[in-house]
Amino acid sequence: MKVTIERSALSKALGHVQSVVERRNTIPILSNVLLQADGGALTLTATDLDIEISEEAPADVSTKGATTVSALTLFEIVKRLPDGAQVRLELSGDDGRLQVSSGRSQFALAVLPEDDFPSLSTDDLETRFSMPTADLRRLLGKARFAMSQEETRYYLNGVYLHAHDGDAPALRAAATDGHRLARIDAPLPDGAGAMPGVIVPRKAIAELTRLLEDAEENVEIAVSPAKIRFGFGAGYLTSKLIDGSFPDYERVIPKGNANVLRVETKDFSQAVDRVSTVSADRTRSVKLALEADRLRLTVNNPEAGSALEELSVDYGGDPLEIGFNARYLLDVAQQVDGETATFKLADPSSPTVILDEEDERALYVLMPLRV
Repeated sequence: MKVTIERSALSKALGHVQSVVERRNTIPILSNVLLQADGGALTLTATDLDIEISEEAPADVSTKGATTVSALTLFEIVKRLPDGAQVRLELSGDDGRLQVSSGRSQFALAVLPEDDFPSLSTDDLETRFSMPTADLRRLLGKARFAMSQEETRYYLNGVYLHAHDGDAPALRAAATDGHRLARIDAPLPDGAGAMPGVIVPRKAIAELTRLLEDAEENVEIAVSPAKIRFGFGAGYLTSKLIDGSFPDYERVIPKGNANVLRVETKDFSQAVDRVSTVSADRTRSVKLALEADRLRLTVNNPEAGSALEELSVDYGGDPLEIGFNARYLLDVAQQVDGETATFKLADPSSPTVILDEEDERALYVLMPLRV
């Protein structure tokens, strides 16, 4: 293998694929990136056996071939080369190492055989469709904060993607950790109506969110009950899915909350952030006291002190006191695009629905705390 590639193209592709590599591996080849030079391009692939990311970069291929080399080491070398540099990669037959050279810099890196590099089979991806990158970015970006971090509830450690057949058919993303819920809809793409409901794991969501920042206008998606693949033109991400049943989240979304509160999103989030500075680390609780067109935010922490702030709001419901985790309130507020957020409340012990006035396809639910 002998190939010359521009430093920025190699750095970008390496940056995308190497992040999936676990820093500590008991299987040495999983620390490596697969390099395949052929047909005017260098294809880079990395995997942790659950996720596989591959990207193609334009290159001048003198001799086609393939090998694997430490993903982190190659990435750190390329990152430190000057902008605009040409990087030459050559697999030497003499010492079996990958020669990396650019200008006066030369490196000889240990390799492992490309035949030993594992691959995720994708022969069974029967449901295939395309959707705008912006729609997928929105679905995942607004839902991911509600994913669970508890390994014991593994079926909540991801985003549930499924086709929703309602008045307006949609591709729906849902995530919950039992304390909060995000439900986001996007227009249902052609061909997506038959897709199985799948849970995309947390690590895949993180990698995918990063890749979507540089993705082209459309993403090609292929799904089976066990795997999902997202294609980005010159690259793709394939992931195994969480083998479990996502709960019937619609049951926890209240339908009759009659007390409606409208707040200026920015003012509200800043006030919550200020008063929460003295809240207890464990609960982060803040109490909302509502009466006609007035909201009082209070925190009482015997160890750190207390805080109080008042806001003028649009509220005509019954007087109500209810507590929430401040971090959860702020997380939801960050997802609200509009200037105004709408809270639909029932009583101090019932779930609260939060809506975005500028995004009717987004809905959030928060469970209250005792304060």
